[in-house]
Amino acid sequence: MRLIILWVMALSVSMPALARTVYGKVLSDNDSTAVAGAVCSLQAHGKILESVMTGDDGAFSLQTHLKDALNLEISMTGFNPTSVIVESGGKNIDLGIIYLSEGTMLQEVTVTGSAVSEVKGRTVVFPSMADVKASPTTLGLFQKLPLAGLDANPVNRTLSVDGGSPVILIDGVPSTIDDFNSLQPKDILKIEYSRVTPARYADRGASGMINILLKKRDDGGSVYLWGRSATATAFVDGNFRGSYHQGPSQFNIYYVPSWRNYKKVFDTSDESYVGDDFRVDLRSHDRNPFNYFSNSLRFKYNYRPDDKTLFSATFSAGITTNKSIAYGETEDTYLGDYKFDRNSHGRSVAPSLDLFFRREFNPKNSIEAQVVGTLGHEKYYRDNRYLFTDGSADDYETQVKSRRRSLISEISYIHNFSDATSLSAGVQNTLSHSRNSYLQSDYEPILTENNNYIYARLGQQVGKVYFSIATGAKLFWVKNDLNRRHFIRNLTTVQANWNIDTHWSVQGYFQYFPSIPSLASLTDYPQQTSPYLISNGNPDLKVAENFRYRISPSFKAGKFSSSLYLTYSRGNNSVINDLIYLGDSKFLTQSVNARKAQSYTASLNLKVSDIHGFGANLNVYFERYEYAGDGWSHDLNSVNGSISLWWNKGPFTVSYWRKLPGKYLYGHVVGKEENGDALSLNYSPDQHWNFGVDWMYMFDTKGTKYPSWSYSSVNPSVKDRYIKNNGNMIVLSVSYSADFGSIFRTGKRSLNNADNSSSIFK
Repeated sequence: MRLIILWVMALSVSMPALARTVYGKVLSDNDSTAVAGAVCSLQAHGKILESVMTGDDGAFSLQTHLKDALNLEISMTGFNPTSVIVESGGKNIDLGIIYLSEGTMLQEVTVTGSAVSEVKGRTVVFPSMADVKASPTTLGLFQKLPLAGLDANPVNRTLSVDGGSPVILIDGVPSTIDDFNSLQPKDILKIEYSRVTPARYADRGASGMINILLKKRDDGGSVYLWGRSATATAFVDGNFRGSYHQGPSQFNIYYVPSWRNYKKVFDTSDESYVGDDFRVDLRSHDRNPFNYFSNSLRFKYNYRPDDKTLFSATFSAGITTNKSIAYGETEDTYLGDYKFDRNSHGRSVAPSLDLFFRREFNPKNSIEAQVVGTLGHEKYYRDNRYLFTDGSADDYETQVKSRRRSLISEISYIHNFSDATSLSAGVQNTLSHSRNSYLQSDYEPILTENNNYIYARLGQQVGKVYFSIATGAKLFWVKNDLNRRHFIRNLTTVQANWNIDTHWSVQGYFQYFPSIPSLASLTDYPQQTSPYLISNGNPDLKVAENFRYRISPSFKAGKFSSSLYLTYSRGNNSVINDLIYLGDSKFLTQSVNARKAQSYTASLNLKVSDIHGFGANLNVYFERYEYAGDGWSHDLNSVNGSISLWWNKGPFTVSYWRKLPGKYLYGHVVGKEENGDALSLNYSPDQHWNFGVDWMYMFDTKGTKYPSWSYSSVNPSVKDRYIKNNGNMIVLSVSYSADFGSIFRTGKRSLNNADNSSSIFK
């Protein structure tokens, strides 16, 4: 009896502790994407009982002991607040989907800058509403982000990190630059960025990583169309994306065309070929018109039966045609003056199927797998003709057909021991079979490749410091009819990040990675391309081994951020191009290993934004290069950078981007980076349309310029190319986007939504 009384007393004490849960999901009324960071406050009798913020998927959950009717207030910057009536009772209540309508930004409202933090070796950025509003394209948004080492080129619509192409992920799925350019800034929730290529992708020769996480979307769809064209130049780009979401399925179609037809392309060169008993000086002037037309078409299907599972299938079909014609005259001190005519054209088709799978078994364990199959066909024709004053002619032809079959497979496993410790490991394999047919001869080599990469990475958080170490083994087997090579090499990365306080952080890393030569560069198959020059592979080429060291302090406060990067790179057996004299007025060009190759880089990034609609982003680099070989050495100092300025007022945005080109040294050759600038005016009358006009290569009558010099004692030269079509180019652009999620959500709208302006509370 005493036990029963105690049990009843315990039950009566515990019953008031039973709470009911109120939960749901907050989406944007405009496009059905998740609204992350919205404040949800449960209120009773004018008092706040509990408040939470919505997660990345827009979900929220609150608990209360009260059984009375309650009021749920939801607010978010940039949206009109809304109220939801929570009925009385003791049961848990699912409010379903609650939609917020976008509000009008008042001029006197101050919008905070992009939220930037350093998390486990990555820079995480939540783009501010002001930066999104001032960006008609995703590329324009990336110009405004405080990401040191990143260059977003609005002329070519490309991204680069420290001069190389980064790994691009969208929601963690490997993607292309076309996928990136098909995104709209308003769809981006946050960006994860690193100048260090993750261990999983270290084998791909990429530079850095960008992972774009999108806002969650429920049923509905969207259409995005963008196009631009120059008014007086054959310069056309386009982008179309259509998407549709229904339950766990998402369907996407992409089409990205690009066309150029440039006539005013000019080359000048002064060069010499110098041998033991031979020297010839050449001065050439030519015109080199070219055109290309690329078409990228993709169909993508994503299936998410739950938040922990994703299956993605992408079919791509890319077709590219190109043609180049060069004609001019050469002053030749050995053969006399002559005219030349170079004609080359090609066509490539590369359909592929990409299958991707991700499964999170629990918060600690997840797995990803990917398989990509490609069938590539390419044709290339080149005819170099030299016409001499006596009426004779020399022809040097290269005609190649290539067919490539490849299968790339990968599996990756991630285990989180705790919030502070994680381990990932994976294996990748590339199998390929290529057949090159040289039509001017009977030579038809078959190239096979078996490329394996096995890696493991351990990450550990210790207080304010995050450490990671990654190591892997690259096993590479290649062969053709004439050559066979096997390589086994290590790849290692060590990284440390110290978040000192809310303003200061320091990063440092070491990286070792080999550069294995391609079989084509190893193949001994000479081809004569001019009266003096023969090109060939080098069977004795060694693997280049690269070492990189970097330290970087960063500072951020309010609307200002800055970072400094100091880098030292050294290469053993770095591969460069060199010439040697064969005798009988003939010279051989081929890849060789340099005795010394090292560089020093100091880069500074400064960003300020959201100052009455004004913002600026500056990148400045100082670089020193040093190369040496047998009997020669060269060094070079260079300063370069880029700057972005923008100002937004209502529907108008004015922006200016300029690249400050610097010089670079590669072996004997010094080149100057491509120049570029663009003054842009964009007008967005509503949430659907954007109209823009760009003035590119301002006050530059020569347009795009590509000067270079060679300090080789065998082949000293000074060369220059410029594309006059680009000079003072006026480009018009237009984009249209529409979201039609509202059509499909009528049956899902919560009946508890209350009119925000009502004065009667029921």
